[in-house]
Amino acid sequence: MTDVVLLFPGQGSQKPGMGRDLAGAYPAARQVFECVDHALGIPVSRTAFEGPASELTRTDVAQPALLAHGAAVWAVTREALAGHVRAAAGHSLGEFTAYYAAEALSLASAAKLVRVRGELMHRAGEDRPGAMAAVIGHLSVRIDDLCRQSTAEAGEVVAANYNGPEQTVVSGEIAGVERLMVLAKERGAKRVLRLPVAGAFHSPLMRPSVPGLGSALDAAGLTDPRVPVYANVDAQPIRTAQRAREMLLRQLTEPVRWVELVRNMAAAYPDALFVEMGPGSVLSGLVKRIAPQLATLACGTPADIDRLFERVHAD
Repeated sequence: MTDVVLLFPGQGSQKPGMGRDLAGAYPAARQVFECVDHALGIPVSRTAFEGPASELTRTDVAQPALLAHGAAVWAVTREALAGHVRAAAGHSLGEFTAYYAAEALSLASAAKLVRVRGELMHRAGEDRPGAMAAVIGHLSVRIDDLCRQSTAEAGEVVAANYNGPEQTVVSGEIAGVERLMVLAKERGAKRVLRLPVAGAFHSPLMRPSVPGLGSALDAAGLTDPRVPVYANVDAQPIRTAQRAREMLLRQLTEPVRWVELVRNMAAAYPDALFVEMGPGSVLSGLVKRIAPQLATLACGTPADIDRLFERVHAD
Protein backbone atom coordinates (compact mmCIF):
# COMPACT_ATOMS: atom_id res chain seq x y z
CA MET A 1 0.00 0.00 0.00
CA THR A 2 1.04 3.58 -0.65
CA ASP A 3 2.24 5.92 2.11
CA VAL A 4 -0.44 7.92 3.93
CA VAL A 5 -0.45 11.45 5.35
CA LEU A 6 -3.27 12.30 7.77
CA LEU A 7 -5.00 15.71 7.68
CA PHE A 8 -7.44 17.05 10.28
CA PRO A 9 -9.69 20.08 9.72
CA GLY A 10 -10.16 23.06 11.98
CA GLN A 11 -13.01 25.19 13.22
CA GLY A 12 -15.48 26.11 10.51
CA SER A 13 -15.83 22.55 9.23
CA GLN A 14 -18.39 21.61 11.89
CA LYS A 15 -22.01 21.00 10.92
CA PRO A 16 -25.02 19.49 12.74
CA GLY A 17 -25.25 15.76 12.09
CA MET A 18 -21.48 15.30 11.92
CA GLY A 19 -20.39 11.87 13.11
CA ARG A 20 -23.88 10.51 13.73
CA ASP A 21 -23.80 7.98 10.87
CA LEU A 22 -20.24 7.07 11.80
CA ALA A 23 -21.16 6.32 15.42
CA GLY A 24 -24.17 4.32 14.25
CA ALA A 25 -22.11 2.20 11.87
CA TYR A 26 -18.94 1.55 13.88
CA PRO A 27 -18.64 0.69 17.61
CA ALA A 28 -15.08 2.09 17.61
CA ALA A 29 -16.38 5.49 16.47
CA ARG A 30 -19.19 5.42 19.02
CA GLN A 31 -16.66 4.70 21.78
CA VAL A 32 -14.63 7.77 20.79
CA PHE A 33 -17.64 10.07 21.14
CA GLU A 34 -18.57 8.44 24.46
CA CYS A 35 -15.01 8.90 25.73
CA VAL A 36 -15.02 12.61 24.82
CA ASP A 37 -18.44 13.09 26.47
CA HIS A 38 -17.18 11.37 29.62
CA ALA A 39 -13.87 13.25 29.73
CA LEU A 40 -15.59 16.63 29.46
CA GLY A 41 -18.80 15.90 31.35
CA ILE A 42 -20.87 17.51 28.60
CA PRO A 43 -22.87 15.95 25.72
CA VAL A 44 -20.50 16.85 22.89
CA SER A 45 -21.78 13.95 20.80
CA ARG A 46 -25.41 15.01 21.11
CA THR A 47 -24.59 18.53 19.96
CA ALA A 48 -22.52 17.17 17.07
CA PHE A 49 -25.23 14.70 16.04
CA GLU A 50 -28.29 16.92 16.55
CA GLY A 51 -27.17 20.55 16.79
CA PRO A 52 -28.47 23.19 17.02
CA ALA A 53 -25.98 24.93 14.77
CA SER A 54 -25.89 27.94 17.10
CA GLU A 55 -24.53 25.72 19.90
CA LEU A 56 -22.18 23.74 17.67
CA THR A 57 -20.52 26.89 16.32
CA ARG A 58 -19.50 28.02 19.82
CA THR A 59 -15.71 27.87 19.94
CA ASP A 60 -15.67 25.83 23.16
CA VAL A 61 -18.09 23.25 21.67
CA ALA A 62 -16.95 23.13 18.05
CA GLN A 63 -13.35 22.35 18.97
CA PRO A 64 -13.96 19.15 21.00
CA ALA A 65 -16.69 18.08 18.54
CA LEU A 66 -14.29 18.33 15.60
CA LEU A 67 -11.57 16.54 17.53
CA ALA A 68 -14.03 13.74 18.34
CA HIS A 69 -15.08 13.37 14.71
CA GLY A 70 -11.50 13.20 13.44
CA ALA A 71 -10.54 10.79 16.20
CA ALA A 72 -13.57 8.62 15.41
CA VAL A 73 -12.57 8.28 11.75
CA TRP A 74 -9.04 7.42 12.84
CA ALA A 75 -10.35 4.82 15.31
CA VAL A 76 -12.20 3.04 12.50
CA THR A 77 -9.32 3.18 10.02
CA ARG A 78 -6.31 2.87 12.33
CA GLU A 79 -5.82 -0.88 11.94
CA ALA A 80 -5.75 -0.63 8.15
CA LEU A 81 -3.65 2.54 7.92
CA ALA A 82 -1.35 2.75 10.94
CA GLY A 83 1.59 0.95 9.39
CA HIS A 84 1.49 3.24 6.35
CA VAL A 85 1.14 6.67 7.99
CA ARG A 86 4.27 8.74 7.48
CA ALA A 87 3.17 12.14 8.81
CA ALA A 88 0.18 14.14 10.02
CA ALA A 89 -1.00 17.74 10.06
CA GLY A 90 -4.06 19.70 11.02
CA HIS A 91 -5.41 23.16 10.34
CA SER A 92 -5.46 25.22 13.55
CA LEU A 93 -7.52 23.09 15.99
CA GLY A 94 -6.82 20.10 13.71
CA GLU A 95 -3.17 20.18 14.73
CA PHE A 96 -4.26 18.94 18.17
CA THR A 97 -6.16 16.05 16.56
CA ALA A 98 -3.01 15.26 14.57
CA TYR A 99 -1.02 14.92 17.80
CA TYR A 100 -3.69 12.55 19.13
CA ALA A 101 -3.46 10.41 15.98
CA ALA A 102 0.35 10.48 16.31
CA GLU A 103 -0.05 9.06 19.84
CA ALA A 104 1.38 12.13 21.55
CA LEU A 105 -1.87 12.69 23.49
CA SER A 106 -4.50 10.38 24.91
CA LEU A 107 -8.04 10.95 23.68
CA ALA A 108 -9.27 12.21 27.06
CA SER A 109 -6.28 14.57 27.39
CA ALA A 110 -6.74 15.88 23.86
CA ALA A 111 -10.45 16.49 24.47
CA LYS A 112 -9.81 18.39 27.71
CA LEU A 113 -7.03 20.38 26.06
CA VAL A 114 -9.11 21.59 23.12
CA ARG A 115 -12.07 22.33 25.39
CA VAL A 116 -9.83 24.60 27.48
CA ARG A 117 -8.39 26.13 24.32
CA GLY A 118 -11.88 26.84 23.02
CA GLU A 119 -12.96 28.39 26.33
CA LEU A 120 -9.86 30.59 26.46
CA MET A 121 -10.31 31.76 22.87
CA HIS A 122 -14.03 32.40 23.45
CA ARG A 123 -13.23 34.47 26.55
CA ALA A 124 -10.52 36.43 24.74
CA GLY A 125 -13.03 37.23 22.00
CA GLU A 126 -15.52 38.52 24.56
CA ASP A 127 -12.93 40.61 26.41
CA ARG A 128 -11.51 42.15 23.24
CA PRO A 129 -13.94 41.76 20.34
CA GLY A 130 -12.40 40.95 17.00
CA ALA A 131 -13.27 39.68 13.56
CA MET A 132 -11.92 37.56 10.71
CA ALA A 133 -12.42 37.78 6.95
CA ALA A 134 -11.42 35.68 3.96
CA VAL A 135 -9.80 37.49 1.05
CA ILE A 136 -10.14 35.53 -2.20
CA GLY A 137 -8.40 36.28 -5.49
CA HIS A 138 -5.10 37.77 -6.61
CA LEU A 139 -4.37 41.23 -5.23
CA SER A 140 -2.27 43.94 -6.83
CA VAL A 141 -0.36 44.31 -3.54
CA ARG A 142 0.78 41.90 -0.81
CA ILE A 143 -1.82 41.07 1.82
CA ASP A 144 0.72 41.91 4.54
CA ASP A 145 1.02 45.43 3.12
CA LEU A 146 -2.76 45.83 3.28
CA CYS A 147 -2.69 44.64 6.89
CA ARG A 148 -0.11 47.29 7.78
CA GLN A 149 -2.12 50.01 6.05
CA SER A 150 -5.38 48.94 7.72
CA THR A 151 -3.69 48.78 11.12
CA ALA A 152 -2.39 52.31 10.71
CA GLU A 153 -5.72 53.67 9.50
CA ALA A 154 -8.31 51.81 11.60
CA GLY A 155 -7.18 49.06 13.97
CA GLU A 156 -4.83 46.11 14.36
CA VAL A 157 -5.23 43.40 11.70
CA VAL A 158 -2.88 40.62 10.58
CA ALA A 159 -2.85 37.71 8.15
CA ALA A 160 -4.12 34.72 10.13
CA ASN A 161 -4.42 31.85 7.63
CA TYR A 162 -2.43 31.51 4.43
CA ASN A 163 -4.89 28.94 3.09
CA GLY A 164 -4.12 28.93 -0.63
CA PRO A 165 -2.47 30.82 -3.46
CA GLU A 166 -5.63 32.91 -3.79
CA GLN A 167 -7.09 32.71 -0.28
CA THR A 168 -5.86 34.41 2.87
CA VAL A 169 -7.82 34.97 6.08
CA VAL A 170 -7.16 38.13 8.06
CA SER A 171 -7.85 38.63 11.75
CA GLY A 172 -7.86 41.49 14.22
CA GLU A 173 -9.82 44.39 15.62
CA ILE A 174 -13.20 44.83 13.96
CA ALA A 175 -12.46 48.28 12.53
CA GLY A 176 -9.14 47.09 11.13
CA VAL A 177 -10.70 44.05 9.47
CA GLU A 178 -13.51 46.14 8.00
CA ARG A 179 -10.99 48.63 6.59
CA LEU A 180 -8.95 45.83 5.05
CA MET A 181 -12.07 44.37 3.42
CA VAL A 182 -12.61 47.68 1.62
CA LEU A 183 -8.97 47.99 0.60
CA ALA A 184 -8.82 44.38 -0.65
CA LYS A 185 -11.77 44.95 -2.97
CA GLU A 186 -10.06 48.06 -4.32
CA ARG A 187 -6.90 46.01 -4.94
CA GLY A 188 -8.60 43.31 -7.00
CA ALA A 189 -10.03 40.72 -4.61
CA LYS A 190 -12.74 38.58 -6.23
CA ARG A 191 -14.54 38.14 -2.92
CA VAL A 192 -14.09 39.35 0.62
CA LEU A 193 -16.11 37.43 3.16
CA ARG A 194 -16.56 38.15 6.87
CA LEU A 195 -16.32 34.85 8.76
CA PRO A 196 -18.88 33.77 11.40
CA VAL A 197 -16.42 33.52 14.31
CA ALA A 198 -16.48 35.08 17.75
CA GLY A 199 -12.94 36.37 17.93
CA ALA A 200 -9.74 37.31 16.17
CA PHE A 201 -8.06 33.91 16.11
CA HIS A 202 -4.36 33.56 15.21
CA SER A 203 -3.74 37.21 16.00
CA PRO A 204 -2.21 39.19 18.86
CA LEU A 205 -5.73 39.63 20.27
CA MET A 206 -5.48 36.01 21.48
CA ARG A 207 -2.42 36.74 23.64
CA PRO A 208 -4.38 36.56 26.93
CA SER A 209 -5.10 32.88 26.15
CA VAL A 210 -1.44 31.85 26.11
CA PRO A 211 -0.80 31.32 29.87
CA GLY A 212 -3.94 29.23 30.30
CA LEU A 213 -3.16 27.04 27.32
CA GLY A 214 0.40 26.63 28.57
CA SER A 215 -0.91 25.29 31.88
CA ALA A 216 -3.33 22.98 30.05
CA LEU A 217 -0.52 21.65 27.85
CA ASP A 218 1.60 20.97 30.93
CA ALA A 219 -1.27 18.96 32.43
CA ALA A 220 -2.01 17.05 29.22
CA GLY A 221 0.98 14.70 29.35
CA LEU A 222 2.18 15.48 25.82
CA THR A 223 4.77 12.96 24.56
CA ASP A 224 6.89 12.71 21.42
CA PRO A 225 4.69 11.96 18.38
CA ARG A 226 5.03 8.54 16.74
CA VAL A 227 5.17 10.21 13.30
CA PRO A 228 6.16 13.80 12.54
CA VAL A 229 3.39 16.39 12.83
CA TYR A 230 3.83 19.43 10.61
CA ALA A 231 3.32 22.65 12.57
CA ASN A 232 1.04 25.47 11.44
CA VAL A 233 3.45 28.12 12.71
CA ASP A 234 6.60 27.25 10.75
CA ALA A 235 5.41 24.46 8.41
CA GLN A 236 8.16 22.15 9.71
CA PRO A 237 7.90 18.55 10.99
CA ILE A 238 7.73 18.30 14.78
CA ARG A 239 9.21 15.21 16.43
CA THR A 240 9.43 16.10 20.13
CA ALA A 241 6.91 16.99 22.82
CA GLN A 242 8.90 20.07 23.84
CA ARG A 243 8.81 21.48 20.32
CA ALA A 244 5.12 20.54 19.95
CA ARG A 245 4.23 22.49 23.10
CA GLU A 246 6.07 25.57 21.83
CA MET A 247 4.39 25.45 18.42
CA LEU A 248 0.89 24.87 19.82
CA LEU A 249 1.27 27.90 22.09
CA ARG A 250 2.59 30.12 19.31
CA GLN A 251 -0.26 28.98 17.08
CA LEU A 252 -2.74 30.98 19.20
CA THR A 253 -1.28 34.31 18.11
CA GLU A 254 0.58 33.48 14.87
CA PRO A 255 -0.70 32.64 11.39
CA VAL A 256 -1.46 29.22 9.95
CA ARG A 257 1.04 28.79 7.09
CA TRP A 258 -1.00 26.13 5.29
CA VAL A 259 0.38 26.81 1.80
CA GLU A 260 3.97 26.40 2.95
CA LEU A 261 3.05 23.38 5.09
CA VAL A 262 1.38 21.55 2.19
CA ARG A 263 4.28 22.30 -0.16
CA ASN A 264 6.75 20.96 2.40
CA MET A 265 4.72 17.78 2.86
CA ALA A 266 4.33 17.39 -0.90
CA ALA A 267 8.09 17.56 -1.28
CA ALA A 268 8.65 15.02 1.48
CA TYR A 269 5.83 12.61 0.51
CA PRO A 270 5.10 13.18 -3.19
CA ASP A 271 3.50 9.77 -3.74
CA ALA A 272 1.47 9.58 -0.52
CA LEU A 273 -2.31 9.53 -0.22
CA PHE A 274 -3.40 12.60 1.79
CA VAL A 275 -6.45 11.55 3.82
CA GLU A 276 -8.61 14.25 5.43
CA MET A 277 -10.36 12.91 8.55
CA GLY A 278 -13.39 14.90 9.66
CA PRO A 279 -16.52 16.52 8.26
CA GLY A 280 -16.41 17.84 4.72
CA SER A 281 -13.51 18.26 2.34
CA VAL A 282 -12.16 21.76 2.99
CA LEU A 283 -8.55 20.67 3.44
CA SER A 284 -8.66 18.28 0.48
CA GLY A 285 -9.78 21.19 -1.67
CA LEU A 286 -7.01 23.45 -0.37
CA VAL A 287 -4.40 20.75 -0.93
CA LYS A 288 -5.54 20.29 -4.53
CA ARG A 289 -5.22 24.02 -5.18
CA ILE A 290 -1.77 24.21 -3.59
CA ALA A 291 -0.31 20.93 -4.93
CA PRO A 292 -2.65 19.52 -7.60
CA GLN A 293 -0.36 16.55 -8.24
CA LEU A 294 -1.10 15.06 -4.80
CA ALA A 295 -3.64 12.26 -4.28
CA THR A 296 -6.31 13.24 -1.73
CA LEU A 297 -9.32 11.58 -0.14
CA ALA A 298 -11.85 13.15 2.23
CA CYS A 299 -12.99 10.67 4.86
CA GLY A 300 -15.80 11.55 7.27
CA THR A 301 -18.70 9.17 6.65
CA PRO A 302 -19.16 5.39 6.39
CA ALA A 303 -19.35 5.72 2.58
CA ASP A 304 -16.03 7.61 2.60
CA ILE A 305 -14.46 4.90 4.75
CA ASP A 306 -15.66 2.25 2.29
CA ARG A 307 -13.93 4.17 -0.50
CA LEU A 308 -10.77 4.45 1.57
CA PHE A 309 -10.72 0.71 2.28
CA GLU A 310 -11.27 -0.02 -1.41
CA ARG A 311 -8.26 2.17 -2.18
CA VAL A 312 -6.19 0.47 0.50
CA HIS A 313 -7.04 -3.01 -0.71
CA ALA A 314 -6.49 -2.06 -4.35
CA ASP A 315 -2.98 -0.92 -3.48
